[in-house]
This record gives sequence, structure tokens and C-alpha cells, in this order.
Amino acid sequence: MKPKSRISQELYQKLLDRGYQERFCDLVTQNLNTDFTAQRMIFYLFHYSELPKVRKCNMSNVQQTGSEVTHSIIFSPTGGTKKVADILLERISDDAKRQTVDLCDPNTCYEDVVFGSDDLALIAIPSYGGHVPKTALERIAQIDGAGVRAVLVCVYGNRAYDNTLAELQDAAVKAGFRPIAAVAAVAEHSIARQVAAGRPDASDVAVLQDMADKIMEKISGGNENKPAVPGKVTEKQGMSMGMAPGISGDCVKCGLCARKCPAGAIDADTLKSDSKKCISCMRCISLCPQNARKLNKVITSLGGVALGTLCKKRRECELFL
Repeated sequence: MKPKSRISQELYQKLLDRGYQERFCDLVTQNLNTDFTAQRMIFYLFHYSELPKVRKCNMSNVQQTGSEVTHSIIFSPTGGTKKVADILLERISDDAKRQTVDLCDPNTCYEDVVFGSDDLALIAIPSYGGHVPKTALERIAQIDGAGVRAVLVCVYGNRAYDNTLAELQDAAVKAGFRPIAAVAAVAEHSIARQVAAGRPDASDVAVLQDMADKIMEKISGGNENKPAVPGKVTEKQGMSMGMAPGISGDCVKCGLCARKCPAGAIDADTLKSDSKKCISCMRCISLCPQNARKLNKVITSLGGVALGTLCKKRRECELFL
């Protein structure tokens, strides 16, 4: 542990007095770059006099950051985005220097995620209707990127990702990250599972591994220019798909869907979905052990036919440096 300055010691004590865990207080003060930052945090503590009384923090995402830790910041309700991210991460870093921030977890205090100055973030999200999911946008905005380098990844179901990468890059920059590379990759469609079934496949894996190597070459060469990504930031970013799954008679009331819903859209007692909160991520369908959560059959049938036509041509992964 490096010795704390006087101002850092003052911040440490104020955090303790406010009820933060000792582990978190130590992490914050050990990773401050300047006394100016510490003084600014003390200023914020003075002006915000009360801690949240309801929200319970999951401290598992607040971890000691040594040099060159890779943080995988992932929103992957049905697992497709995580598959792509994992392929990239295997080439970018080893397991011992990898930390995960699950953007699907509604109980995480994202403000408490800590980065070291030499760390790298891989931010991976799915594309919903050509946009970044609203819930993912909100949670990325809560993270202080602290100027660390970031690799941006959007995953889509072989139709198009439209403005997703542009919106993700905009959100990352506003959160304080420094994007240095971006990837658009294909995975099995989360609603029409027959579309892009089995992807990422062996061919995708080889391409993604090569992309990861090129990203690391750029980093090793000291090139940290922001990539030029396609699309634009529009007022429609973060839109919901508007399809809320219902429950069938097979439901045994285990409550797993409500506990795991990223948007908190499922009532814990009735297990019914709130269509206004639901982001149509399909996580409840993918996790239900009884296969009791389903979309309207007419909608899924019509959607499957339309997507089958639109997504007939195989689309390949893309890298932007």
C-alpha cells in the first residue's frame, strides 16, 4: 500500500464516517491520481449529506485494481453478447487480471466500480432494434470511466446494428472512458432463435481472435485514437422493443425471473411483466427452468418470418480502429 497524503487520509475518514465499508474506502483512496480529486470528492460528500437508505450495494464488483487489469463491462441478458466478449477477452487478457461488471444486475452500485490508470475496459452490449438498450445506457452512465481505455462491442442478430456503436461510443465518452477500438459481431437472435443460430460459430471465433490481436497491436504501439464508428446518436437511443413476455400455467412461482430481470419489470408477487418497464431483453424466457415465460405466438411467428427474410444474408464481424 502506498502512503496516503493528508487530504487522502481526510477523505478516507469521511467515507468511513458516512458508513462506507473499510475495503471500499481503502480502494478509493489508494487509487486516487491527485489530491485535487480527493478534495473534490470531499466537496461532494459535504453537499450530499445522506447515504441512500434503500439501495443495497453489491461490493463484489469493487475490487483491487493492479496494473493493466481488464474490466469486462457486459450487458448480456441471454448470453450471446457474453459469448462474443469472452472470445475477445481470452486474447486480450488472462483470467488472473480480469474483473467483471454485470450490467444486468439491478443491485450493483455502479458508481463504486474502481479503475486503475493502466486498466482496460471492454464494454459489450447487444443491439436492440439498432440501438443500445435503455437499461445498459443508464448503468454505463453511472460508472466513472476515469479516463481508462475502452474497447466497445455491439452484438446483433444478423439484421443490422444501425446506430448502436455510435450510441455506445457516445455513452462511453460521456462516462469518462477513452474508446480506442470497436467491434460489431453477430450472435444468435434473442427473439427469433432460428436467425443466426449457432453464432458465433467457428468462423466467427477465428475472426474475433484476429481482431483482438489487432486491438492489442494498436495498444502496444501507443495508438489511442478514437475509432470512427458508423451510425449516429439520435433521440431514439435506448428505445424498448415493446414486447413483454407473459406467464403460462407451467409457472411454479419460483421468482427467478423477477430476481434476475435487468429492468425490474417483473412483479415479485404476481410475476407479471410491466410492459412500460420491460425492455424485451428475453432474459426471463432464457432463464426460466420451467419454460413458463413466453411471447405471444402470433407476434413471434410473424416476426420470425420477417426476420428470416431480412437476415437471410450472412453478415460478418467488423473491426473499427
